[in-house]
Amino acid sequence: MGNSTTYLLLIRHGENDWVGTDRLAGRTPDVHLNEKGRQQAVDVAQLLAKQPIAAIYSSPLERCLETAQPLAERLGQSINIEAGVIEVDYGEWRGANLKELAKLPEWHMVQHFPSTFRFPGGETLREVQSRGIHALEALCTKHPNQVVAVFSHADVIRLCIAHYMGTPLDLFQRVVVNTASVSTLVFHNFRPMVVSVNYVAELPTIEIKVEETKTEDKQNKSEDDSVQSS
Repeated sequence: MGNSTTYLLLIRHGENDWVGTDRLAGRTPDVHLNEKGRQQAVDVAQLLAKQPIAAIYSSPLERCLETAQPLAERLGQSINIEAGVIEVDYGEWRGANLKELAKLPEWHMVQHFPSTFRFPGGETLREVQSRGIHALEALCTKHPNQVVAVFSHADVIRLCIAHYMGTPLDLFQRVVVNTASVSTLVFHNFRPMVVSVNYVAELPTIEIKVEETKTEDKQNKSEDDSVQSS
């Protein structure tokens, strides 16, 4: 089996209509990008246009699809739906006022011990992390020696990054993922490395180097190259 390197660009959607409303959007349908979010989507497309992106995947929610659209148009590619990176199912909390939720005893659990908490009628964050990781690693299997863009949501991206950084789930909220930011993972022979988190400036151009031999020296050099090219 030859060497394989896959880059995953994890992009959070742009700002949307619910920003500033103090409500938890979650999986609420018809949440669209606002004016700033639409500009962010254009900026993301410009930022990533020079990358050798082989495929684009997105959460099925509108705000992610709308963020991915300018990049897809610029690259002449279609957007593939990936349900594994959809927003957290907040259950009964979906659409609720955040200030009101903050008064509940359960809010303390979410903030300090999220690994033990299930949103009423919804998911646990451990379940979200598990499905997110499964989806990303399936993309690595499907796209060896390629760069893949994945448009998702803040908590999903933060939970996955925390996993690959070896950070306990209870501390995942220490990871910051702003709207329209890019976080980069690289898998060399399925061994993960976190290359960047919450990147909103210009990215260095990625080069995929496919090794033709299996010698240990070549493998070590490939690993070094994959880090330096990030």
